[in-house]
Amino acid sequence: MENNSETLSLGDKKSYAGIPEAEFVDDVDAYMSRPENNSGVEEVLKKLDSQHAKYKFMEYNLLAKKKRLQNQVPELKRSLAMIERLETQKEEFDTQFLLSEQVFSKAKIPPTKNVCLWLGANVMLEYTLEDAKKLLTQNITAAERNLGYVNHDLDFLRDQFTTTEVNMARVYNWDVKRRQASKAAAK
Repeated sequence: MENNSETLSLGDKKSYAGIPEAEFVDDVDAYMSRPENNSGVEEVLKKLDSQHAKYKFMEYNLLAKKKRLQNQVPELKRSLAMIERLETQKEEFDTQFLLSEQVFSKAKIPPTKNVCLWLGANVMLEYTLEDAKKLLTQNITAAERNLGYVNHDLDFLRDQFTTTEVNMARVYNWDVKRRQASKAAAK
């Protein structure tokens, strides 16, 4: 799939799936002095760890969606190729069709002007060849666009992982230095 600028230029969104952006903690002292962080370093680290876990969950869902779309696009293209063959076919021809996984059956296909397409959820509708071609073309375009969005969101998510991990390290190191300074001051 090509990742052209038209695909992702719709408002230059950071995330199409609404993934919240991780705040980079530049000044740890200021960050830790916020009212929501007054409960201590342990709670702040738990909150950051929870945020990291949420990003992991989002990644899992996006990867599943990506795999589904990567399987869907070739399937739609094969269906479109068959519609195009049926449009040019003027005589009956022999073929094999898939009954179930790795189980095929022979069939004779007469010239036709209509086909049935599975729409999902156990729904099949009959279309003219022209309408079926138009629907499959639209579905291919939508699936490729969505695949671009998912890839964009996965890249964005990787940045959020990194930011969250850096924040956790910065808060942890800040706490270590603070404790070392308080020990040195106590001596």
